[in-house]
Amino acid sequence: MTASAAPHIPVLLDEVIAGLSPKAGEIHVDGTFGAGGYSKAILDTGARVIAFDRDPDAIREGCSLADESGGRLTLVPERFSRMGEALAQRGIDAVDGVTLDIGVSSMQLDRAERGFSFQADGPLDMRMSQEGQSAADFLNGASEERIADVLYHYGEEPKSRRVARAIVAARPIERTGQLAEIVRKALGHHAGMKKDPATRTFQAIRIYLNEELQELEGGLEAAELVLRSGGRLAVVTFHSLEDRVVKRFLRERSGAVPAASRHLPVQANDGPAPSFEAVAKPVRPGEAELRSNPRARSATLRVARRTSASPWSLAYKGMPS
Repeated sequence: MTASAAPHIPVLLDEVIAGLSPKAGEIHVDGTFGAGGYSKAILDTGARVIAFDRDPDAIREGCSLADESGGRLTLVPERFSRMGEALAQRGIDAVDGVTLDIGVSSMQLDRAERGFSFQADGPLDMRMSQEGQSAADFLNGASEERIADVLYHYGEEPKSRRVARAIVAARPIERTGQLAEIVRKALGHHAGMKKDPATRTFQAIRIYLNEELQELEGGLEAAELVLRSGGRLAVVTFHSLEDRVVKRFLRERSGAVPAASRHLPVQANDGPAPSFEAVAKPVRPGEAELRSNPRARSATLRVARRTSASPWSLAYKGMPS
């Protein structure tokens, strides 16, 4: 497998570590191990890291860092929404920090054979776990209406029906370059456009296939369960759909607004006590980072501290409907 020569630079690394404030002897969860940038920085403080990634490539390539850590890095080939179960299996009932870097990793984007990007032609895959339905399977088998719905809801593509119609007419589709050209032709593409019109379609299909928004919701709730009082949650998102989920979760759990989660009833005045409190305002990359790492341009970091209140899922458990 050939990797890009470009370095894999963790986004907002200094700000994430400052927000987490890890210390020697603490236990931290890196929910999105990727190339190991956040995990390595946390390890450098003397803390222990339990790192999750559903991508077998990331786990395999992280073994050298685990070997060098002297037993302080544990790699878990699992979705981060299952961190609670995975930690319990290892005899860990609470952690001091949880880090989530949401979306596709640079490693996945840079490898054409993974099919996440149209920057280089490759098979139309996009599976983070390398299991289950591929992007090609979905596009070649789904109805035009279903494809349009996915493009609209997960890519915020305003002309989703036009794109879906073009995709169905061009089937079978097997390559990333082929899909990109179909979308460009359907939407109109010319040199000098600020954003490639295929971007929203690729984003939508990837998020849908990997259940990324559902995974994010589950991961936030899992973090609430495993963080000890005073523990910190740091989440980096890259587009509005992700950030909206994180912002809503933290506002609800801090008591700033009534509960709007589909999993919970509307919060009454005597509802659960806030389980999180904001540590700082949302952080965006500075000019220096954007020059060295253009992929950071849409990143947003949100950091919150766990209070001593019970997790909301437990506070509501057993309450009458």
